[in-house]
Amino acid sequence: MNGDQPGERAGTEEPAPAAGLEAPAPAAGPEAAAPAAAPEEPASAVGSAGSAGKSGTVVGPAGSGAAGESGAAVGSAGRGPAGGVPAKGPAGRRRAVPEPAPELDDAELRGALEAILLVVDEPVSELVLAQVLEQPAERIGPALDEIAAGYTAAGHGFELRRAAGGWRLYTRPEYATYVERFVLDGQSVRLTQAALETLAVVAYKQPVTRSRISAIRGVNCDGVIRTLVSRGLVEECGTEPDSGAFLYRTTTMFLEKLGLNSVDDLPPLAPFLPDDVEELADATR
Repeated sequence: MNGDQPGERAGTEEPAPAAGLEAPAPAAGPEAAAPAAAPEEPASAVGSAGSAGKSGTVVGPAGSGAAGESGAAVGSAGRGPAGGVPAKGPAGRRRAVPEPAPELDDAELRGALEAILLVVDEPVSELVLAQVLEQPAERIGPALDEIAAGYTAAGHGFELRRAAGGWRLYTRPEYATYVERFVLDGQSVRLTQAALETLAVVAYKQPVTRSRISAIRGVNCDGVIRTLVSRGLVEECGTEPDSGAFLYRTTTMFLEKLGLNSVDDLPPLAPFLPDDVEELADATR
């Protein structure tokens, strides 16, 4: 054939898309979806690992915890939201006030006083008794006076007496012979005559120096003074301004042993002294 043979097609050609039309883009998967922007929270978290709530601030021991809706949570560190200002804690507990002791009736008060007076080894003051019994001090004195009057009226062999600024039970003088016989039981514990004379001079002339005592007695009394001091009947009470010599006086034990409240209760010496005792004393100075 002289005519040209139709040739084979080189390949299937895709038809050209119409002008103005674009192929649809492939649908994006869930991984490709852009996340929506999260709304910003108005509050800030404080602490090394703390997170903020809606409008509050959390502060804990290490900055951990969640805040409430509108308030601030405060941890044990005690720091509030305003720049670390310590928050006020609860008010401290008030110390409980002890309730006053119940007031004893007259019979119970009398019995309590008698029980204490039986065991004391020295005169006890009204103030001490009031403190021990937890009773008003103004009740103690009248109660003791009533007890003393009752002992005297009943004729007991003992009496309650004021002595050395306090109160103590004593045997009555009319029974002293029997008490002395029981206590001594043949043992001599009395002071010597020299000691008794020296003690009497100190009691009536106190405060007095050793030289004055020696002048009154006419003998040296240094050893006797040391004996009286060692037995607790005499004590030093300062020095004489002019000579600097030690002054001596009787002690509370002296009043206790004699059952006296003060040295003013000593019996007067005038009936036992000669009329010219002052002249004799001046002559020996």
